Amino acid sequence: MSEADRPNILVVKLGALGDVVQALGPMAAIRRHHADAHIVLLTSAPFAEFLRASPYFDEVWVDSRPHKLNVAGLLALRARLRGGRFRRVYDLQTSERSSLYFRILGPGRPEWSGIAPGCSHPHANPGRDLMHTVDRQRDQLAMAGISDVPASDLSWVKADTARFKLPETYALLVPGGSAGRPAKRWPVAKYAALATELTAHGVTPVLIGGPDEKGLGETIRAVAPRARDLIGKTDYADIAVLARTAGAAIGNDTGPMHLVAAAGCPSVVLFSAESDPRLCAPRGAEVAVLRRENLQGLGVDEVLRLLFAREGRPQGKARDVKRP
Repeated sequence: MSEADRPNILVVKLGALGDVVQALGPMAAIRRHHADAHIVLLTSAPFAEFLRASPYFDEVWVDSRPHKLNVAGLLALRARLRGGRFRRVYDLQTSERSSLYFRILGPGRPEWSGIAPGCSHPHANPGRDLMHTVDRQRDQLAMAGISDVPASDLSWVKADTARFKLPETYALLVPGGSAGRPAKRWPVAKYAALATELTAHGVTPVLIGGPDEKGLGETIRAVAPRARDLIGKTDYADIAVLARTAGAAIGNDTGPMHLVAAAGCPSVVLFSAESDPRLCAPRGAEVAVLRRENLQGLGVDEVLRLLFAREGRPQGKARDVKRP
């Protein structure tokens, strides 16, 4: 098939990080189903570089996210979408914003899998909002004719993490999360106590998170100075590669834990009443969820026991990780 004869397919996935990770399986399924197509991803700027490295897309476009009252911006976006001459769109965002993009395309729209009223392949499951993100997207694609959707796979991710000079035996700690929802966070003092216990067991705690969470790392290291603070120093690829050789991971309900879990790291994810793991928990081969109405009451000993249980070893023995 010549380049000119290849059908054009658009995938829409704007964010956030956890949702992007959980959409990797659907993205792989779309790529396999449309093996001869030219597939374009429309995403947000923070995820563009990471997803350009994936094997699923021929192009990655960054969404300028024009406000619904920004007529000039919406017209420019419409012109770009129309210029793509897409045969089908898979809206994996299924939000008010992505449905707006369906509406602005106007007459002659491509086939569209999503929830926009009037689209050709609607996800017409009345219980969709009660489904886990992964299951909901699988159900959506099944209604669009794609029945084989794998789990998220990060084996394609590459990063040179040797620059961090980590020891062979370490555990990842993810103490951050949405600043606007502090109840989703286990107290930083508990993470500091956990880091101290891990160090006593011969495991180096490695802290990861975003640049705006640097204060958490400083607080933890004030109590556990042997912890390694990589907060603000890693990108998404770094986190995925570090997770492959970590003995275990512990973190709040936040985006990086989805990367860690999907990379296959034995993980414990902490949930409060602020979010429901039945709808959004990280998926992975070795993931455990601890949920409390209020994370203030969750003890370090309970977390530590489950953390070592995820490794399949009795408490007191660290995972012997051989770095590549």
